[in-house]
Amino acid sequence: MALPQPRNPLHGITLEQIVTELVEYFGWKGLGEEIRIRCFTHDPSVKSSLKFLRKTPWAREKVESLYLFMLREQARRARGV
Repeated sequence: MALPQPRNPLHGITLEQIVTELVEYFGWKGLGEEIRIRCFTHDPSVKSSLKFLRKTPWAREKVESLYLFMLREQARRARGV
């Protein structure tokens, strides 16, 4: 049985949701500039990105880190800071 993780912002969020939200926020071009990996810069798609990220832990960590940064930025903008 999984333990609740109330302070983990990634808990319950799928990798597909993360990639989709990043693409909506940055666009493929911007995402490719933020994280220089081929799956974001050459003929990008959610499906191909997920396939690569599931096999490549270092790339997944970068994507998750950028997602957390995006959430902080959105929260900051919502507060009007």
